[in-house]
Amino acid sequence: VQLQASGGGLVQAGGSLRLSCTASGSFYIIDKMGWYRQAPGKQRELVASIISGGRANYADSVKGRFTISRDNAKNTVYLQMNSLKPEDTAVYYCNAVIRITSILPFEYWGQGTQVTVSS
Repeated sequence: VQLQASGGGLVQAGGSLRLSCTASGSFYIIDKMGWYRQAPGKQRELVASIISGGRANYADSVKGRFTISRDNAKNTVYLQMNSLKPEDTAVYYCNAVIRITSILPFEYWGQGTQVTVSS
């Protein structure tokens, strides 16, 4: 199983970016997909996650600005980031909990994608 993320870049404060992450390989079902971020000198933190039924969870710092969505048919998760702030600057990592069989879930990480917000 591999997670391929894309969509990072440089944007001015107040701007928008959309991240995408697609899971590929052979598996039974994707339980949860989400995004974490890590800024220099800080710990990795959850940004948003979404379960297979569509219920989403957000960090307080991004509520009202970021929207996570999921296309189950494409095994893809999106993160629409609006009203970006310089403090959103970080490497963003795609994360997924995937069942290879019907029983055991495993956690996977994609490669990071840099998001830089200039003031």
